Amino acid sequence: DTAATEYFRAKTSDRLKTAFRPVVEKSMKQSGVVQRYDDLIGRAGSLPFGGGVSLDINDYVVDRALDGLFYVIAQQEKDIRTNPAARVTDLLKGVFGNVG
Repeated sequence: DTAATEYFRAKTSDRLKTAFRPVVEKSMKQSGVVQRYDDLIGRAGSLPFGGGVSLDINDYVVDRALDGLFYVIAQQEKDIRTNPAARVTDLLKGVFGNVG
């Protein structure tokens, strides 16, 4: 049901991560999230089993943003494949016209 989405995810994820990263870093820094996160991680190191935590919060946010983006695209693809009314352009009608 989501073959096109998975294809685009495989082909574009690296470039999208590169494009999203600076925007995420800027927003996270401006909002103070990075400083708060670094403070939290610093305190976690003093807890038993808390050492060695090294999650890059910016990578995490970028990855979750892309997960969300591709989730929405996949939902749209499913709708296009199963609902003829969702095929609103000539291209979609040509590609998915006989599906469903």
